[in-house]
Amino acid sequence: MNLGVSLPAHGLIDGSKPHAPAGLSVWYDTKGVEPVVKGEETDFAALAPLPKPARPPQSDSLQRHVSRLVYAMPKDTLLDLTGEQGGLSTRHGLMRAHPKLNMKSTLRDAHIYLFPHWIVDFVVKNERLETIGEDVLGWWAKAGWMPGLDEKLHVPEILAEVARKWTDDENSDGMDDLVDSLEENKLDIAREEPPCPPILAYVHPKAPAGSAAPIIRRVDTAALLLNVSLQLAKRPSYEEAGRDASPYAHPKKVAYPEGVKSRTTITQADSLVAEQVIVEEKVAIKESVVGANCTIREGAKITRCVLMDGVEVGKFARLTGCILGRRCRIGQNSNLTDCEVQENLIIEEGSKSCTFFTRRQNLLRGEAMLTKPFTQPRKRAKPSEVHRVSSRWTRRSTQSTATATLHSKALDGRKLVTLPSM
Repeated sequence: MNLGVSLPAHGLIDGSKPHAPAGLSVWYDTKGVEPVVKGEETDFAALAPLPKPARPPQSDSLQRHVSRLVYAMPKDTLLDLTGEQGGLSTRHGLMRAHPKLNMKSTLRDAHIYLFPHWIVDFVVKNERLETIGEDVLGWWAKAGWMPGLDEKLHVPEILAEVARKWTDDENSDGMDDLVDSLEENKLDIAREEPPCPPILAYVHPKAPAGSAAPIIRRVDTAALLLNVSLQLAKRPSYEEAGRDASPYAHPKKVAYPEGVKSRTTITQADSLVAEQVIVEEKVAIKESVVGANCTIREGAKITRCVLMDGVEVGKFARLTGCILGRRCRIGQNSNLTDCEVQENLIIEEGSKSCTFFTRRQNLLRGEAMLTKPFTQPRKRAKPSEVHRVSSRWTRRSTQSTATATLHSKALDGRKLVTLPSM
């Protein structure tokens, strides 16, 4: 999620000079952070320290974790560049402008940004900027130290126009501060273009394992969705912790206890069960998140799973490490491990271990049935081997695959589709 906020005409470095409306991006370190997700993508960022303030910040101040962002790109792009060039080339202009650099390849852009309003004009005037995280952030960071780049990106032109609007508006906030700042820095708008404001980076500090510290995590893969959801489920509820509860806490661990029958097991220390959930007898729910309006039939066992709203789990089904989409149905006696089931999908009774279930949309009924899957020997798949299923491109992995039979009235006969594992 990208968060855009219109900031007042005040700089973010010292909070007093409105001629330099900077921006702020939020990052976190993926190394050693809980939960650990194997293969999590990272970004490359080069950070330069800010000038030391006259008064040192307090020990709990966020300012201690703020630096100037001077270079940023996804790690995949970095690997492509180093592969072509045989290494990472560093410009002399960067080293002259920022002799002290901290280059990190384990950071992750959280996609949380605080941008001044002039950045809207910056994006409009530079049509080639397609993404905020890679294009806007990357070019803005380089424009602060690369000679001539700010002019190519129309930054002086944009800031001069913004400054003229401030000076023309007698009722604008901070008018006196702006005039004083212009005089102090001897910046004549009519004759000299304002410098490129910096883009800052706040790197969220690591929290000790098991602590209730705030969490910043970019959830953009199924593995992260599962692990982060289960981590949040371990936070004590408001009912348990009272005023000391985490901002992420829920009112209760089991929101609708009336729907839970006797002789069931729900480990409330690491599980969440939402409103209007029906849990029948002999059910075991451990370290899982169950969405609203779900139905768990008799004898089902659910471990380390996330169930979206409206899911129905059949009798004596066993689910481990699964993500179930909205309103899907799991047949009785199914045994699924590390599966992802798309919304509105019906899994046939007795289905066994499979790592990925998908569907081809039925034009008439919008549902699909799957037979028992089988496994094939592992092999290394080429990156170009891509199967299009249900209008979505799914990349094949090196793990075992499963075969499903999709039934559709809109299709003649039966069509066998090889489903990739995640």
